[in-house]
This record gives sequence, C-alpha cells and structure tokens, in this order.
Amino acid sequence: MQTIKDFREACGISQEGLAQMLGVDRSTVAKWETRDVYPRGDKIVALADALNCSIDALFGRTPPEAAS
Repeated sequence: MQTIKDFREACGISQEGLAQMLGVDRSTVAKWETRDVYPRGDKIVALADALNCSIDALFGRTPPEAAS
C-alpha cells in the first residue's frame, strides 16, 4: 500500500512544499505521513489533487468497482 509520503515523493514535492500548497504546517504533513493523524475532511480533496491520486488511493482503499 502506498502512503502519502510515497505519493508525495513520486511527485517530487517536499513536505514543506506540500504544506504550503495546502495551507498547513510542515509538521502536519509529517504526521499525515506517519499516520499519527489523518487529514481533516476539508484537506482530503486538495491533498489528493496535489498528489495526483484518488482519495481512495490515499487511504489504501480499493474502490468497489475495482474490487470485482
């Protein structure tokens, strides 16, 4: 399963860069990457967009239509 860190690194974005894009502290991004905390609902869509992935992928979920 890919993590937020994996997606971020694949996009060539630093923690600081992602934090600036989303209007949060770098330490918040670090906590998301270690799963100490999860992104608030209002940040999830922006995070997926910034990392060029789906919300399902961010959380390691296989969408129902892909599981069949």
